[in-house]
Amino acid sequence: MSIDKDKIKHISKLARISLDSKKTDTLAKDLSSIFKFIEQLNELNTDKTEPLSSILNEPLRSRKDVVNDGKIREKILENSPQKNEEFFVVPKVIE
Repeated sequence: MSIDKDKIKHISKLARISLDSKKTDTLAKDLSSIFKFIEQLNELNTDKTEPLSSILNEPLRSRKDVVNDGKIREKILENSPQKNEEFFVVPKVIE
């Protein structure tokens, strides 16, 4: 599939992107080469190739979903200019 200048102009009009003629020429060449490469990839026989979820040949390890407070409450509250027991005090924003 080749992309010509007219298609580039039409797509840029639909996308409301302004392009000058120099950029139109460059884009047409670049997109045509991209589509040629995609066509080459489509010709490959991938019937016996299994999909990958990772490049490692290991199953993904599961971990338990445990909720905890991180045990750093005091360190976090040290960053607050004002605090009330265990909470940040912030200025009122609703009037």
